[in-house]
Amino acid sequence: MSVPQLDDLDRQLIGILAKDARVSNRRIAADLGVTEGTVRGRIKRLQEERLIAFTAITGFGINRAARLAFIGVQAQVADVRAVAKAIADVPQVNAVMVTMGQFNILAICLFDELESLVLETSDRILALPGVHHVETSIAVKTFKYDPRVVRITAAPLPSADADDDA
Repeated sequence: MSVPQLDDLDRQLIGILAKDARVSNRRIAADLGVTEGTVRGRIKRLQEERLIAFTAITGFGINRAARLAFIGVQAQVADVRAVAKAIADVPQVNAVMVTMGQFNILAICLFDELESLVLETSDRILALPGVHHVETSIAVKTFKYDPRVVRITAAPLPSADADDDA
């Protein structure tokens, strides 16, 4: 996976959009001292390269019953990629990452009822071939959550022969 080539103008543009994605191209151009066409072209390129995306990000309060859960998974090293892909296919799971530490996979999901979380973790994830252990942590109070740090678009998992730079 190659490192994106971002220059200072790209970084400034992303910084402005991260604060307010509804700001006009004209305003951004004036703030950065470039033409509106330059801004429009840069935004288009960043979107095409899947480095930025525009979407409405909902807060946890939109669904009063929604709870955030972190699912730590210990899987056989040889099965990590296959297990991560299988977990990513679970509709209730919002994010899946291969990690280092106590767990080699971390999944994040929102759930409405504890029973549905139990079904997903024990009946679906723990039953996957190569999974040894699943541990779930439920967020009971959120002190800070900044959705701007979350990658909005889906990223393909690196191929098996790619460097593991996670």
